[in-house]
Amino acid sequence: MNLIHDFEHQHFAHCESGVMSTLLKHKGLHLSEPMVFGLSGALCFAFLPFMKFGNMPLVSYRMFPGHIVKTLPKRLGAAYLRKRYRHPEQAMEELDDHLAASQLVGLQTSAYHTTYFPPEMRFQFNAHNIIVVGKQEDEYLVSDPVFDQIQRIKSADLKLARFAKGLSAPQGLTHYPIDVPEANDLDLVKLIRKAIKKTVNMMLYAPVPWIGVKGINHLARRVARLSARGDGRYTRLFLGNIVRMQEEIGTGGGGFRFMYASFLQEAYQVTGWPALQEASARMTAAGDAWRDFALACARIVKSKNGTDPAEVAPLLKACGENERQLYKMLKSAV
Repeated sequence: MNLIHDFEHQHFAHCESGVMSTLLKHKGLHLSEPMVFGLSGALCFAFLPFMKFGNMPLVSYRMFPGHIVKTLPKRLGAAYLRKRYRHPEQAMEELDDHLAASQLVGLQTSAYHTTYFPPEMRFQFNAHNIIVVGKQEDEYLVSDPVFDQIQRIKSADLKLARFAKGLSAPQGLTHYPIDVPEANDLDLVKLIRKAIKKTVNMMLYAPVPWIGVKGINHLARRVARLSARGDGRYTRLFLGNIVRMQEEIGTGGGGFRFMYASFLQEAYQVTGWPALQEASARMTAAGDAWRDFALACARIVKSKNGTDPAEVAPLLKACGENERQLYKMLKSAV
């Protein structure tokens, strides 16, 4: 395979944080995936009933796709290229030019049109991040963080994936670091403090009721009211959408909490602040609570026997209260 020299493929938990970690590492700056995720302040919760994903209210357990690519380079002081295109032909030609110059290229693509995905794994999600690491005849060689080895995709299929239409349309987005700081030049303690503060303020003090802990409680009230609606089919669709957004889109609610727990553990090793070690354990427990909630919802979706959805609302409220206490503790720590 015609791979860019010295490239090493790695498997990661999440596409955007994994791609960013790999691109930075190839430039000489080694940051783990949890550190990338945490420093960019990517942990979040949002319940947006006025926005639809699959005809259901949008539920997100992290900042919207693209946040890491936009935010982390600025926080690190890295020079970073981000470019969108109007013309697919120009985008593909410039991709070839980058590869000819041995430049790794991060791309935003559609998971539905990414043909190396098994058919049962394809879905309408336009913010899947990959790295193109080479080309052989009419096939591109792709480092996809969710796969354990290099994948291949034909030129026409990659073009289609890069210019899919719909929510979060990629518009051919190309991104990669141009210049990164030396690890010794980074004030990681300062970066960690700033990143945790941003996450705490968003989760505790968002000015709207759909974001952060307020958003979790808002969703819990909506779930509790599903019984009064008296529509079993809508209830199953509503709860099924929550589970799908939590467990299938990216690493999901619980998975993102586990990743942030790893970030807090690494942050403790850098700063020596004991509260971060305790916060890491609590965040792991928060991830477990989200998984328990998802399991309870899945049972209702599968049962079709009239199980009261109000029974799972307290589990969701408990998730919100757990996180409220955790972020208050983090606020004191930093």
